[in-house]
Amino acid sequence: MREDNVLEEVDNPTVVLNKKLRQFFDGKIVRKDLTKSIKEGANVPIYVLEFLLGQYCSSDDPEIIEEGVGTVKRILADNFVRPDEAQKVLSILRERGSYTVIDRITAKLNIKQDRYEAEFSNLGVSNILLSPSHVSDYDRLLVGGIWCIVQLEYMFDEEDKRSNPILVRKLTPIQMPHVDLDEYKEARAEFTTEEWMDVLLRSTGMESDKFSDREKWLLLARMIPLVENNFNLCELGPRSTGKSHIYKEISPNSILVSGGQTTVANLFYNMARKTVGLVGMWDCVAFDEVAGITFKDKDGIQIMKDYMASGSFARGKEEKAASASMVFVGNINQSVDVLLKTSHLFDPFPEAMAYDTAFLDRMHCYVPGWEIPKYRPDFFTDEYAFITDYLSEVMREMRKEQFGDVSDKYFKFGSNLNQRDVIAVRKMISGFTKLLYPNGQYSKEDIAEIMTISLEMRRRVKEQLKKIGGMEFYDVNFSYVDNETFEENYVSVMEQGGGKLIPEGLTKPGHIYTISRGKSGMTGVYRLETQVLPGSGKFERTGLGSDREAKEATNTAFNYLKANGKSISSSVSTTTKDYIINYQDLNGIGMTSKLTLPSLIAICSAALGKPALSSMAVLGDISISGTIINVDELASTLQVCLDNGAKKVLLPITAAADLGTVPSDLVGAFSLIFYSTPQEAVFKALGVE
Repeated sequence: MREDNVLEEVDNPTVVLNKKLRQFFDGKIVRKDLTKSIKEGANVPIYVLEFLLGQYCSSDDPEIIEEGVGTVKRILADNFVRPDEAQKVLSILRERGSYTVIDRITAKLNIKQDRYEAEFSNLGVSNILLSPSHVSDYDRLLVGGIWCIVQLEYMFDEEDKRSNPILVRKLTPIQMPHVDLDEYKEARAEFTTEEWMDVLLRSTGMESDKFSDREKWLLLARMIPLVENNFNLCELGPRSTGKSHIYKEISPNSILVSGGQTTVANLFYNMARKTVGLVGMWDCVAFDEVAGITFKDKDGIQIMKDYMASGSFARGKEEKAASASMVFVGNINQSVDVLLKTSHLFDPFPEAMAYDTAFLDRMHCYVPGWEIPKYRPDFFTDEYAFITDYLSEVMREMRKEQFGDVSDKYFKFGSNLNQRDVIAVRKMISGFTKLLYPNGQYSKEDIAEIMTISLEMRRRVKEQLKKIGGMEFYDVNFSYVDNETFEENYVSVMEQGGGKLIPEGLTKPGHIYTISRGKSGMTGVYRLETQVLPGSGKFERTGLGSDREAKEATNTAFNYLKANGKSISSSVSTTTKDYIINYQDLNGIGMTSKLTLPSLIAICSAALGKPALSSMAVLGDISISGTIINVDELASTLQVCLDNGAKKVLLPITAAADLGTVPSDLVGAFSLIFYSTPQEAVFKALGVE
């Protein structure tokens, strides 16, 4: 029985992984269940808490762990400075003459007096004299500051009342003062790729066993902005999927801008103070709830676009550079299928951004947040993983290295990727490689896997740009080519697969699909559903609202039918039957006015009891006299036909001259049916010879 238990422990992947972590990263790991148990009652950053747990609870002995947890709780209770208790702590320091505090300390060099001075974040005091040895030992004090345990003394000098009475006797960092990147890279070789991915995800608090391989890759993508400079990521999805968790709790090097409202001075550069804003102070700036993003300055979005493209921005007479990545997270309040049919996947952004193709094209990566399950309590790990501060510092150091060209040895990009696409995909390849293979030891298959997910994340951006901007973003068939076999592998996005608006197979008589430009200026799909009743020749329409142009177009169709019905069929009566057509704007872009020909075909189809050809879209229109009206922006319109499932397209003969402007593979995707008169359009639409 004991032998079975031993074998079971040896084979248990969790036990094996914990042993490896204890062996190669002792002192840099912590049991995450301990973090959870204390975090719930202590309002301190996770990275501070985990450092203390790593110091006092680095053991498998339950008694040592229990004693260590008690020590950590006592240290936090006695020494952590809450901002609202700062004056109380200063009073105790004055009365006792000495006191130990836990606070975030930032150091700066006072050039005029040639000395280092400390600023205490929660305690609210500054210009405290600091020993040069502290700064040389812990250089992170000069770069954003670190959390420390500090022994303070209070010595008021009656003779020199201008001097600061607070002195630093001893300073001990409770964040990693520095990391050995070479040690980290060497230890990586002892873990398999699956084990290493599990370690990374557990370090963010997640239990990797609860997620599928696909979900693990998506969770890993959230970490790229922390290891890659000037990386722009977007993630939209349902609530409670942890979109902002990693940027708020896990890394001390990122900041979450809640609420969305900000200023150019706060984000980029304050001209009055001549100081760089958040992008110069943090590795990652994340915007929570993208729907609420607003700039008080008119030029805010333009400056943001400039920064997202180049990593620099012009402000005043100077051009400033920074390396912070930009993250945009927010909620999608409806199903993705509905959103794709009625709008696009950037729709939750403010209108000034959601339809600005120049802004959206700067997004390197779109993580499909709807594929990540809503977090449940058992999703959070209880196992060993990196202290978040240690992992954060490793990721910050890795930002200095470049892995964007690792794919060139094995693959090259397909012809559909433009320069901006290549830059975006290379950044993702670099980010994933830094996370999974920081030591540079990977195989061709490893890079192929990274290539596939990276191309997909960028293609998702490009697909939405195509919906918004039309033919300018036509090239979305992303691929990579094997340098040895010359085999080309195409990458698709999962949500593009189904939900076509124009169904396959025959529809009911009187059901017609037409594609044209709506009120908003976008091109979309419209469905006409017709009913025929015995009557006296009435024509009713629903779904048009108060749109005068659309109503006039439908009136024109019925009047044309009254005058020319006999040339189509004697069975189409405008005196003994009533017709009702319901018009549906399937993309929610506003009703179109190009409804005369589609209405004519719909009435004839219903009156004759003949369905239209399967998977057919009607393009073009006619006037009251029967004159053919050509199709605007033929290439963009045909692209919308393809995206929405059309396989046959009814086209005016005048459009043939414009086919030279349409890419050949797009033309080849359809069976094109030309018409030169309204009657011919009706016959061909219904398959009548």
